[in-house]
Amino acid sequence: MKNSSIGRNDTCWCGSGKKYKKCHMKDDKQSQSKRRSSRSGIIIKTDEEVEGIRKSSQLTKSILDILEERITAGITTEDINTWVHQYTLEHGAYPAPLNYRGFPKSVCTSLNNVICHGIPDHTVVKDGDILNVDVTCILDGYYGDSNRMFLIGEVSDDARRLCEISKECMDLGIKQVKPFNTIGDIGHVIQQHAEKHGYSVVRDFCGHGVGLEFHEDPQVPHYGSPKTGPMLRPNMVFTIEPMINAGLPDSRILEDKWTAVTIDGSLSAQWEHTLRVTQTGFEILTA
Repeated sequence: MKNSSIGRNDTCWCGSGKKYKKCHMKDDKQSQSKRRSSRSGIIIKTDEEVEGIRKSSQLTKSILDILEERITAGITTEDINTWVHQYTLEHGAYPAPLNYRGFPKSVCTSLNNVICHGIPDHTVVKDGDILNVDVTCILDGYYGDSNRMFLIGEVSDDARRLCEISKECMDLGIKQVKPFNTIGDIGHVIQQHAEKHGYSVVRDFCGHGVGLEFHEDPQVPHYGSPKTGPMLRPNMVFTIEPMINAGLPDSRILEDKWTAVTIDGSLSAQWEHTLRVTQTGFEILTA
C-alpha cells in the first residue's frame, strides 16, 4: 500500500476525483491537530507514528515467526513466555502484557477452550492441542499487537476446521478496511462467515485501536450490522482479532481474573493483525 502522504494537488484519497486541497485536506489537518480531543476519541496517527507502530509490529511478527519453529508437543506455556520475554528485551523492546493491569506474564497463551488471556504456567502442550499465542511489543513507545493459532501435532478435523474458519473470518474482516467503510462492516462479514459454518462469535471481547497505547478507541466488535459504528479514515490504526467458538459464544473468567474460557467447554480459535487504513484500503502492519 502507498504511504499516507498526499500532495495538495493530488487526487483526494476519498475517491471524489477532486484535488486533495479542494476536498479533504482541511478536514484532515483539523483532525490531526485535534485528534486527541475529538468526541470519538479515535487517534488519527501521523506518518511518523505509523512508522513507529510499523517497526514495533514487525518485531511482534518476528517473535511469532520464531515461535513457529519452537512450539511443539512437550514444551510448557511457561517456555513460550520465557522465549517471548527474552527475545523482546534483546531487541530493545518491552512486552506490553507484563504487569498490564496486573497481568503477570509477557505473553498470553490460550489452549483449546481458552478464548483469550491465558496465563503461561507449567502446563505441558500436548499432541492434538490448539494454542493461541498473543504477542504485543512496545518499541520506542509504539505498540504492535498480533496473535496466531498453533496446531500441535495431529489435531482433530474439527479443531483444524475451526482454526481455518477463524482465520478466514479475520481475512474477510480485513478486506472491509478502506476509507468510508465502517467498523460495523468489519464485524458483519465476520459474523456472517462464522455463523454460516455453524460457529459463534464471542461478544465479550473485541478488537481495538492500538499504537500509542495498548488499547485505544475505537472498539472493533466482530459482529454487527453494515454501515454502523465509526467511519474508517486514513491512518486509523486498530486490530481485527475475531474469537470464534465451536459452541456457544459465552465466556466466563477463571479465578485468576484473566483467563477467559468458553462457558460450555467447546474449542475456541483466534487470529489477530494490526491494521492501518490507507487512502485506498489497508496495510497489515504485523504481516
